[in-house]
Amino acid sequence: MLVLLPPSEGKAASGRGAPVKLESLSLPALTQAREAVLGELVELCAGDPDENDKAREVLGLSEGLRGEVAKNAGLRTAGARPAGEIYTGVLYDALDLASLDTAAKRRAGRSLLVFSGLWGAVRMTDRIPSYRCSMGVKLPGLGALGAYWREPMAAALPEAAGDGLVLDLRSSAYTAAWKPKGEVAGRTATVRVLHAQVDESTGIEKRSVVSHFNKATKGRIVRSLLTAGAAPRNPAELVEALRGLGYVVEAEAPARAGKAWALDVVVKEIR
Repeated sequence: MLVLLPPSEGKAASGRGAPVKLESLSLPALTQAREAVLGELVELCAGDPDENDKAREVLGLSEGLRGEVAKNAGLRTAGARPAGEIYTGVLYDALDLASLDTAAKRRAGRSLLVFSGLWGAVRMTDRIPSYRCSMGVKLPGLGALGAYWREPMAAALPEAAGDGLVLDLRSSAYTAAWKPKGEVAGRTATVRVLHAQVDESTGIEKRSVVSHFNKATKGRIVRSLLTAGAAPRNPAELVEALRGLGYVVEAEAPARAGKAWALDVVVKEIR
C-alpha cells in the first residue's frame, strides 16, 4: 500500500544536525529536479529578507511571514530532521507518528509519501530542513511547480506504487504533480469526508463536505490502518478494512477500467 499525503503549511523548526543530502532522499529519480527547485528557491530568497518583497510575493507570504524568506535562503546549510518530524498541522497531529509502536512506524516508513513543492515527494524517514514552498508557487525560472514536477513524477511514481493499492489523500494542489493513470489508476482510491447531520425540523439527514476536520479524519484513517497492520491490496479490500475498523464508508467501483475509486467516509461527530 502506498499512501499519498499533502504536506503541512506549517512546519517544525529545522534540526541541528547535518544539512539535507539530496542524493540520500527516497525516489532518487527526482534528484536532478530537486536540485533545480532548491537552487532557484534559495537564490530567490537570498539577500536582506526585510527588502525581499519579490520572494514574499512569489511565495504568497504575508508581511508577518518575512522570516520564512530567510529560512528558505539558508536551506542548503540548515539542519535536517526526518520529514515525519518536520510536517505538522491537523492531519499530522491526528496521525501522531511519534506515538505509534515500532511496527506501525516501520509501516509508515514504507507506505507514506508526502508530496512537496520543493522536494517533489519524500518518505517520512527522509531528512529535510523546514521550508516554505507550496505546490502552487510559480518560480521565476521554472514556472508553476505543479506542472514542473509532472515529468519527473511520471518517471518515479509508478515504480513507487508497485503493484498494490494507492490511497490518495492529497489536496487538489498536489494532485497536479502526479495523477495515476491506466492500470495504476484502477487500484487507486481517493477519500472524501462527509459530515452527516439530521435536520431537526424535517428529520432528513443532510451531508456536507468538511475542511479542517477532513484533514483530521484522514490522519485518523491512516493511523488506524498503520496500527491495525492492515494491508489492503486494492480499493475493494480497503473499503472492507476501513469498515472493519469502525468507519462508515460508501463506495462504488468505477464504471470504466483505469479510473480511481472514490470513497466517501461519513462522520456524525466532528472532532
